[in-house]
Amino acid sequence: MLVLGAGGLGSPALLYLAAAGVGRLGVVDPDEVSLSNLQRQVLFDTTRIGQLKTEAACDRLLALYPECTVEARAEAFTSANALTLAADYDLILDGTDNFPSRYLASDTGVWLGKPVIYGSIHRFEGQVSVFAPHLGAPCYRCMFPVPPPPGTVPDCSTAGVLGVLAGLIGTLQAGEAVKLITGAGTPLLGRMLHADMLGTRFREFRLRRDPACPVCGENPSITEPVDYAFFCGVAPVEPDLEMPAARLADIRRTHFILDVREPWEHALLPFTADRWIPWQEVGAQLESLPMDRPILTVCRIGLRSQETARLLRHRGHPSAASLHGGLDALHTEA
Repeated sequence: MLVLGAGGLGSPALLYLAAAGVGRLGVVDPDEVSLSNLQRQVLFDTTRIGQLKTEAACDRLLALYPECTVEARAEAFTSANALTLAADYDLILDGTDNFPSRYLASDTGVWLGKPVIYGSIHRFEGQVSVFAPHLGAPCYRCMFPVPPPPGTVPDCSTAGVLGVLAGLIGTLQAGEAVKLITGAGTPLLGRMLHADMLGTRFREFRLRRDPACPVCGENPSITEPVDYAFFCGVAPVEPDLEMPAARLADIRRTHFILDVREPWEHALLPFTADRWIPWQEVGAQLESLPMDRPILTVCRIGLRSQETARLLRHRGHPSAASLHGGLDALHTEA
């Protein structure tokens, strides 16, 4: 069983898979354990902060089930290694949190003929399904042929997520894996389960394969990994687009500081800027921004500010830049 990501979804899934006696688990995650993520990444504790997630996961899982074989891969799941990493496993559990990885995981499952147990979470809602065209179910591209525009769906670090929801969805993914391994019950093939934690409601949606799907359709046009970052519109960061947090004191003297966070974020992490405009509204308020000073955009972790800086550069502010790592980086360095 290959688990992609040891985060909010992968943490509970890995714990229950090991506890259920799954004898061989692969864990793919390039990141380190972080204090801010412990509210949903229950596989770890404060003694593991700064350690590679894969190393910490191995220790915890083997303590729970010593006879299990845990294969740790402290690397990103990419077009270059996806087929190799997944080749020796029977199932793929997708616990990733970005669109390029989700499309890659689904495509890999199609090409290798392996079920992909999909899960995703956003604030108070989550969903689970099993993508397996070789078993008659659709793939991820059948449901979402085109990714959303970059920046329109914030990640958990930006939008926040209820930790309990991550536990619920990750546990449901583990349950689907156990059913597929044992042949018991009815897996979520051709079905998607949607969970609403605020209303404590579950809904089920029927899914159908798309005969025109470019990966699993009747005449597939994509038969090997592609540039998923390009497909999802995740533009590479230009060399001069970002400025380091350590230079902020000097930058304040020359730049106009534009805070593009949402209103509710200000109370969580106060910051004094020259102007505040939520990032979705910047395009409509360009005329109110100064033309005689370069603009530095800031947000919490630096993603929305990057998109805003790119927009400003294309709309008459060629020197616009983004604060690297966002205000979180500034707080860490302080």
